[in-house]
Amino acid sequence: MDAAAKGRDGEEKKEGGHGKRVSFTGMFRYADRTDQLLMLVGTLAALANGVSQPLMTVIFGDMIDAFGGATSDNVLHRVNKAVLSFVYLGIGTAVVSFLQVACWTITGERQATRVRSLYLKSVLRQDISFFDVEMTTGQIVSRMSGDTVLVQDAIGEKVGKFLQLVATFIGGFVVAFVKGWLLSLVMLACIPPVVIAGGAVAKVLSTISSKGQESYSDAANVVEQTIGSIKTVASFNGEKQAIGDYNKLINKAYKTTVKEGLANGFGMGSVFFIFFSSYGLAIWYGGKLILTKGYTGGEVISILFAIMTGAMSLGNATPCMTAFAEGQSAAHRLFTTIKRKPEIDPDDKTGRQLEDIKGDVELRDVYFSYPARPEQLIFDGFSLHVSSGTTMAIVGESGSGKSTVISLVERFYDPQAGEVLIDGINIKSLQLDSVRGKIGLVSQEPLLFMTSIKDNITYGKEGATIEEIKRAAELSNAANFIDKLPNGYDTMVGQRGAQLSGGQKQRIAIARAIIKNPKILLLDEATSALDVESERIVQEALNRIMVDRTTLVVAHRLTTVRNADCISVVQQGKIVEQGPHDELVVNPDGAYSQLIRLQEHNEEEQKVDHRRLDPRSKSTSLSLKRSISRGSAGNSSRNSFNLSFGLPGAVELPEGNDTHGENHTEQDGEVPKKAPMGRLALLNKPESSSCLE
Repeated sequence: MDAAAKGRDGEEKKEGGHGKRVSFTGMFRYADRTDQLLMLVGTLAALANGVSQPLMTVIFGDMIDAFGGATSDNVLHRVNKAVLSFVYLGIGTAVVSFLQVACWTITGERQATRVRSLYLKSVLRQDISFFDVEMTTGQIVSRMSGDTVLVQDAIGEKVGKFLQLVATFIGGFVVAFVKGWLLSLVMLACIPPVVIAGGAVAKVLSTISSKGQESYSDAANVVEQTIGSIKTVASFNGEKQAIGDYNKLINKAYKTTVKEGLANGFGMGSVFFIFFSSYGLAIWYGGKLILTKGYTGGEVISILFAIMTGAMSLGNATPCMTAFAEGQSAAHRLFTTIKRKPEIDPDDKTGRQLEDIKGDVELRDVYFSYPARPEQLIFDGFSLHVSSGTTMAIVGESGSGKSTVISLVERFYDPQAGEVLIDGINIKSLQLDSVRGKIGLVSQEPLLFMTSIKDNITYGKEGATIEEIKRAAELSNAANFIDKLPNGYDTMVGQRGAQLSGGQKQRIAIARAIIKNPKILLLDEATSALDVESERIVQEALNRIMVDRTTLVVAHRLTTVRNADCISVVQQGKIVEQGPHDELVVNPDGAYSQLIRLQEHNEEEQKVDHRRLDPRSKSTSLSLKRSISRGSAGNSSRNSFNLSFGLPGAVELPEGNDTHGENHTEQDGEVPKKAPMGRLALLNKPESSSCLE
């Protein structure tokens, strides 16, 4: 998993994940007119809200003067004027604050929802090669859940907050210069250090903002693979490896976050140091101006707080700048996928629409290699023709290119050269949805969605009636077991169909494939992963639905294709033999006959291995051997046996008779020695801990 993560890092760099960002305004490219209106109102409200704080410093200065120049007779009257000004300012600020936050939050959510929808639509639109070489499931899930949140944060409330802080900055200096330009000029000395500190922090943050999200994406991919294959992980005790891989990636994200926190902390600390130092400067010089230039105490305080409020807004803008940097990086990743136009585009409506087809399928002089392995040529001038309504079986050794035929007919990939034809028409010139609408596919590993049996079947045909569902279930031999379930067709199948057996899942997949009544049926080793009984039931269903349909069968077990109209033997991407079963078996040296003999030999070996591993088979063989030994007591030669207590299956069968009796060490009729019970008991030592548990 760790190596895969490193490979994804390389892919991400090639894609442009590191350091590439969209422009700030580019993040708003999916805003509609309503969003534009909301942003306009939110912007005006944010600017008004930002100006309220500098205005507060003016009122605060008037209040200081009211206290300073008042007598006991008029102090209340003078202070009341300042109090009313505070009340009016508070009412206005409450209104504009509400409009600012509400408008920017709503438009941010609206645009983020639109981006999520467009991203998912674009991902589902991509060809299969996109998932082979450019994107993993974990990355897609991470971007749907993580990157869209970052974009929403960057185009939502943070924008209103930033505009508010900018207005506060500008308004503070306007108020300060109106009140006293001389003290304001001196106070400007605090601005360059604030700008330098903020700029340095923003630059550092912009370089590290996207790295943490990439690590989280890889970590999410590890989790998705682990949870999605939890049985495999558990069977191989792979929990520690999965946790280790996850922790490595999380640790990378942790280090990135630590760097980001240090940068933010440095920026915040620097800004506050500059602010408090500026307070001392302003009060010292303001005191001199009161003595020499006639400034009042209220004016000095107003200028001081106006400048400090404006300058502090720059420091407070740092989190907003961080959000913008992260949002721009996330938007680049999302928008790159959204804008990507696949070579095989299901949304392309420029091709011909297939209304009705006969079902002729032909691959003509095809050259093909997978995008993930472009240097390895799978097909080198491959040609195959399947007539309408016939069954073509494709057999061969693993890696010969059998399943590739299915992928090309479904147009998961396009060949580098040659043509794939349906009814003599190149499928590149046809609308993709019309082609796939006439094709039914049943794979080796059926994937069911975590919903009811009925919903899984109707996935093959939108708006199917209950009669059509039951008819499809009957044709696929699934109706019997479905009717026995407590909830019938409303039974939930669990994640990836975990609540059903392999044969049951396969029959549901067959029902899903045939409910749309496809003219072409593709069976990609549909029974190879099943036991004998399940295979028999599923094969009966397949034989029933293959009638009057063009069928391509990719098979591993040759016994399942004997009734096919034609069998093609594929080796190294080429058809080396073709014909019906009865003709192919006539040639004992042919490729098909060799495959049959090889498979029969493998099956015999598996049966022998099974007998050796079965304790009952061992005891039976031992009893048989003893009988043979006793039965041959009067002969000049005897069968001997050797029993080893080492590895499983060490019971050796008799290999022949010692006709000359040269190696006999026992007298005829002697009972073989028995192993001590203690020795037999010691054989259970490795399993004793499991028994105690």
